[in-house]
Amino acid sequence: MSCEHNGFGKRLGTMVKVDIRRMFTMPLIYIMVGACLVMPVLILVMTTMMDGSVTVDPQTGVETVIEGFDNAWQAIGAYSDQGMMSMDMTGMCNINMLFFFVAVLVCLFVADDFRSGYSKNLFTVRARKGDYVISKTLVCFLGGAAMLLAFFVGTMLGGTIAGLPFQLRSSGVAGLVTCMLCKISLVAVFVPIYLVWSVAAKQKLWLSLVGSFMTGMLLFMMVPMLSPL
Repeated sequence: MSCEHNGFGKRLGTMVKVDIRRMFTMPLIYIMVGACLVMPVLILVMTTMMDGSVTVDPQTGVETVIEGFDNAWQAIGAYSDQGMMSMDMTGMCNINMLFFFVAVLVCLFVADDFRSGYSKNLFTVRARKGDYVISKTLVCFLGGAAMLLAFFVGTMLGGTIAGLPFQLRSSGVAGLVTCMLCKISLVAVFVPIYLVWSVAAKQKLWLSLVGSFMTGMLLFMMVPMLSPL
């Protein structure tokens, strides 16, 4: 009688398959990907409609002119020669805010494990904590990448509906592809941080969300600096 060795690779492969099946059979991922698809359409259309309108502060009388997007690709990222750290509407309402949506995905996915008792049964039967963390990191990275790609598709739809130009500067298509690859790579940096908060908080979803958002805000400004157009 021979005993089959349950090595690290086999354990991790089994857990990744289970996590992928669990994530992509949950409504959560489809709701969030759908929201990321619709969001840029609404942002580009609404900001184009409000472009040039003036708001007046009733207390100070100061007038503020609302500036919309000049180019559809501004929803993906700022150009390297522009203010990448600007706090105006076009600087904040872009794909970079999805890194907070990734935090919601990770926290909800992990909290469901502890709330349903799945994680307790998993650790008792066969899994190790290291396998669990690696598997969750890989699967949540796939979910985050899908959200970014959905936003990219929504940007093309929104730009077309709003009638915005799609011209690229000297970087061309290669610069746009590099920008998207950099943002997707940064998901792999943010996911483990959110996962640490989620595992530490366990079923306390509010605590994992607060911790993830706080950490995300501290690191948020590096995203446009590391992935400009």
